[in-house]
This record gives sequence, structure tokens and C-alpha cells, in this order.
Amino acid sequence: MNVKVSSIPNGIRVATAAMDSVESVAMGVWVAVGGRHEPARLAGISHFIEHLLFKGTRTRSARDISRAIEGRGGYFNAFTQEESTCYYARVAAEHRWPVFDILADMYLNPRFAADDINRERGVIMEEISMYKDQPHHLVQELLGELLWWKHPLGRALIGTEKTVRGISRADILGYKRDRYLPGSTVVIFAGKVDHDQCVEKVQRLLGRTSGAGSQAFAPAGRQVGQKDVYVLGKDIEQTHLAIGVRVFGRYDRRRYALKLLSIMLGENMSSRLFQVVREKHGLAYSVHSSMHLYADTGVLDIAAGVDTKRMSKAVELILREVALLKEKLVGAQELRRAKDYAIGQLRIGLENTGSQMMWVGENLLGYGKVISPDEVVRRLEAVDAGDIREVARQVLHRRNTSAAMITPGGGKAHAVMLREHLGDLG
Repeated sequence: MNVKVSSIPNGIRVATAAMDSVESVAMGVWVAVGGRHEPARLAGISHFIEHLLFKGTRTRSARDISRAIEGRGGYFNAFTQEESTCYYARVAAEHRWPVFDILADMYLNPRFAADDINRERGVIMEEISMYKDQPHHLVQELLGELLWWKHPLGRALIGTEKTVRGISRADILGYKRDRYLPGSTVVIFAGKVDHDQCVEKVQRLLGRTSGAGSQAFAPAGRQVGQKDVYVLGKDIEQTHLAIGVRVFGRYDRRRYALKLLSIMLGENMSSRLFQVVREKHGLAYSVHSSMHLYADTGVLDIAAGVDTKRMSKAVELILREVALLKEKLVGAQELRRAKDYAIGQLRIGLENTGSQMMWVGENLLGYGKVISPDEVVRRLEAVDAGDIREVARQVLHRRNTSAAMITPGGGKAHAVMLREHLGDLG
């Protein structure tokens, strides 16, 4: 990656990842604000604002914005995370400046018209209802609540019906004013770009704003409570299970060992969970693991949709594979496959402009610098079997683990079953 980073006088950072072999540009305006920054009364407001920035500016309607970008063959979208929000576009290189002008206008001058707010409130309420009808999504929300009990990280990013109804225009205006600050903002360009030209364009369009950049949020260390089990009864065909282990945050050097552990456990079709739960026993169509790290905490997540009649067996098999990582050293071939998978996925992903823009944005906001892919490869290659077992022994404990389940009927018996199997983790 050919990355350059500069700051303009008001504190906005500008980064470019030049890719001379392409004819397009991906650009993103990132703000260091997300779900964990929200007070309970305003849960979901970051996501609400994300929606509203597409509803028009003082000089452009929503239709003007979409036609100006899509009419040039481009694509634009946004997402809200726990610690950041991103507005991004991908477009042919010759259209990069008209499209960036639109993104800058959305960031600076959202209209926030009362009618738009009320209409979008209804849209978000429908989105909440949609997720409730998706048990694989709902079970993850339930798991998050258990992992970080009564903490912002445990709340759904979209908010609830109650909080979304209660968010006023004044709340939106105040939250945008206080949170969308130059010191909290990074602008990323990847593709056919010139760094100095990008810095000049950002300075011209966004350089007059002011404000500090530190975004405080409630810490999520061990002082934050954690619940163990929740079972929701729902009229569905399949049982959906989510098991989460609270782990360390993104700055911990053990993250590379934990990533390889997650790959071996359940991130691909060669993984232990896929081979045992699906291929050998036929108990699930989908079973996988993943890892999510925040500033001061994280989670190793296992999710599965399993045969309701044999759910206890599925839970037993999943947790047995988790426990084995603490007991036995992984073999050299399995570790090599995991490293090759991680490195291959990294290199393949960074071949396009959108992925490079995402890499730079996530690194700048998450670490304050851009960690090179070569550095990540070196760190992964340095992990040995002992490191895998050590991190497993340090984090894979009953006291760190929560489990949520959505199953036909629900009932205390299922909760008892989950607690019994979780006890095998020690």
C-alpha cells in the first residue's frame, strides 16, 4: 500500500492510498462517533443521523444527491459502528471531485428537515421490525446485551422503538454539532489520486470547520457486568445460538494469536466447527466464529443455526472444540493453513479501492496510524502453537462467556442445558 497521511490546520486528517493501475477512486468521510458514545435516552441517534445525511442538504435534495453520484456510474452508502460512522462513495476517477463535493456537503450542511426526520423515523422503525424477524440477527443483539450488561456496547446500534420515537430534531442538531468535529474526522481516498491535490480539496471544502476531536465514552473493562444465559422462545423452524467470550481490546498484541484461533475454530469450511458440527454430525447448515475488537474490550463470537431436536448435542460439540484449544497444542499443518488463510484473505481484499479505503480509515480511527499489511503478516507469521494455547487459556473461561438462544418454545430447561455445557469451559 502506498499510503500518505496529512492534517489540515483545523485537525481533519487526510489520507490517500494511491493505486496507479486502477481508473477509479473510493472515498470515505469517517467520524469517530458511534453507538457506544450515545446516552441511553438517545440510543440509535448515530444511526439516525447516518440515514438523515442522505435526505438532502441546504442546496441539494436527496434525489439530487443520488442522481449526481449514480448518474455518473458511482455507488454511495454509509454505515454506523460502535465507535465510528463512515460515508463513502466509489466512482470513476474523472468524477472524483464532483462526488467528493457532495460528500463534503452532506457532512457540513445536512438539511435535517422536520418532515424528513419524521419519515426516516418510520423507515428506521420498519428496519427494527425487520431485524426482529431475523433470528440470526436478533440472537446477536441478545448476546451483546449479555456481554456488556447495561452498557452502551450492549445496546443495538439501531436503537429501540422507544428511543427512536423519542429522538427530537433538537437532539439531532445538538448531537451532530457536538460530535461531528474536525479532530474526530478523517477523509480517505484510495485509487487513482494525487495526495497533495486531495489535501487541497479537503482544505478548501472542509477547512473552515472547528472543534476538538476527543470523543469520550464509558469504559468497558471488568467493572461492566456480564450475564451468562438468555433463551427467547419464538415460533421458528430452527434454533439460533450465539456464544460470546469477552476478550481484550484492539491494542493487545495477543490479537494476532486470537485471530488465528478464530480461523481454526470456525471462520472457514476447513475449520473445526464446520467439520465437526456440520460435516461430521449434520447438526447445522451455518456455524462459524468471528472476532470483534473495540478500544478496550472485544468478543470472540460463535454463531450457529442448529437442529432444534439436537440442540444440546450441538452445544456440547461446539464447546468441546473450544475447550480443546485450551488443552492441546494445535498441529503445525493446521496452524500453517490458518496463517495462509489470514494472509491470503488480507492480500486478496486489498486489491480493490474500497478495501484499501476501509483499511486506512479503520486504522487511522482505531490506532491513530496506518498499520501496514506487511506488519500484520509479520505478526501473524510470528505466532506459534504455544501462543494459540496460551491465549486460549487466558480468555476461554466460563466467567467470560455468555450465550443467547432463540428456539421454539423457549423455557427454563434450555437455559439450564446451556449453563451445564458452559460449565465445561472451566
